[in-house]
Amino acid sequence: MSQNLFDLKDKVAIITGSGRGLGKILAKRLAELGAKIVVCDSLREEANQTAREITARGEIAISTYVDVALRSSCEDLFKFAIAELGSIDVLVNNAGIDIIKPAETIAEDEWKRIIDVNLQGCFNCSQLAAIEMMKQGSGGSIINISSIASVVGIKGLVAYSAAKGGINQLTRVMAVEWASKNIRVNAIAPGYLENIMDGADIEHERSEKQQQIMTFTPMGRRGKLEELVGPVVFLASDASSYVTGTVLFVDGGYTAT
Repeated sequence: MSQNLFDLKDKVAIITGSGRGLGKILAKRLAELGAKIVVCDSLREEANQTAREITARGEIAISTYVDVALRSSCEDLFKFAIAELGSIDVLVNNAGIDIIKPAETIAEDEWKRIIDVNLQGCFNCSQLAAIEMMKQGSGGSIINISSIASVVGIKGLVAYSAAKGGINQLTRVMAVEWASKNIRVNAIAPGYLENIMDGADIEHERSEKQQQIMTFTPMGRRGKLEELVGPVVFLASDASSYVTGTVLFVDGGYTAT
């Protein structure tokens, strides 16, 4: 039994924002462990390319467009996944954007877009996934990608931090509400990664920013995208069958200081 704890064979996994970056890495690694992957992104061609790379290895993946901020787009995503693969077992809410601005200068439309994608998008997909999992009667795992910014004050991240803090609490409440349905809901909160999110590249080019990361991360480096794979696989698999409502910080010790 212990050899099969991390096996994802034939589980259907939707990974939002999987056209590139962390989402792409997760899609490819979960496919290697036997999952059937629904690649989805607002970048249509990038999503298609990720799926092509997976299927070229003989694994199963389909791809589609999604704007997680739009309820109708999320509904189309889940209809597509069910029609093509028949069920939903794992959802990874990875899609996210960032705008780095001081709190006094961020515009209303910028605030709204970050909240709509990062927080509303997480709820849209989680709710739709849970509804399908309840219909199936077999439960499932929902994994939300949060951030150390959900609990640490970081300059310029007022909207992003609000959204990620909301994700942590969404995770806890949904876990409590859906536990009786065998639907587990957890979050992973990464620290600073080598991959830079869209909207953050200029800030992270500053030598002062790099020095701050090195100083406050006890391990003294940024995380590699591959270092998020193990935590996601753990939460997606039977290895975490008694784990729900947790926020797992994968941050090189940043939040421990």
